[in-house]
This record gives sequence, C-alpha cells and structure tokens, in this order.
Amino acid sequence: MITVKSEYIPERSSVSSRQYAFAYTVRIANQGTEAAQLRSRHWIITDANGKVQEVRGEGVVGAQPRISPGQHFEYTSWCVLSTPSGSMHGTYQMITNGGAEFDAEIAPFRLALPHTLN
Repeated sequence: MITVKSEYIPERSSVSSRQYAFAYTVRIANQGTEAAQLRSRHWIITDANGKVQEVRGEGVVGAQPRISPGQHFEYTSWCVLSTPSGSMHGTYQMITNGGAEFDAEIAPFRLALPHTLN
C-alpha cells in the first residue's frame, strides 16, 4: 500500500518567478507475503495548465529499499511547478526475492497552496 502526503514549501518557492515548490512524503507498506525491492520510479507531474513532466530514475532518494512483509519504507522528496497547484501519480517498479517483477501504482495526489480549491 502506498500513501502520500504533500505540502507547499514557501521557503523554496518564488511566486514572482512562478516557481511553486511542494514536498511529498511517501509511505510504502508491504502487505504481501514476500519481500520486495523498489528498483525504479516513474512519476507523471501535471501543473494546473496541463503541462506534463515525466520523471524516471533508479530507486528513490538514492536508495533501492528492500521491504519485508509487514514492514514499510518512508521518504520525502520535492518538486517545483510553474503553477500554484497540480497533481502527481506514477509507479514504482518492484522485484520480489523470487524474481517476479511488478509495478506498484501510486494513486494521483494533489499539490496545492494552502486554502486553494482549484
């Protein structure tokens, strides 16, 4: 199970330069019966104007964590949008100890300034 919490980071943002920074904290919990390792990530980031950025890379925050059944891994990262709101979603490419590969879906979540409705 993957859960995400996001928040606006005013100290890393510049409204006059149209740069809005958002932190997101991801918690990946292994509710299965076999350990799995996070090998890579694929994020789709969309701003309020519909502009899409795709980010692909190995691991997360410099790690490729192996998560045992009943355990979890949590990390915080951030991104910058040119609008005060947007969204993210994606997948983690995982592999079990037995060698089975699968994608763990990351449901869409909102990036928005506090008290922003749109």
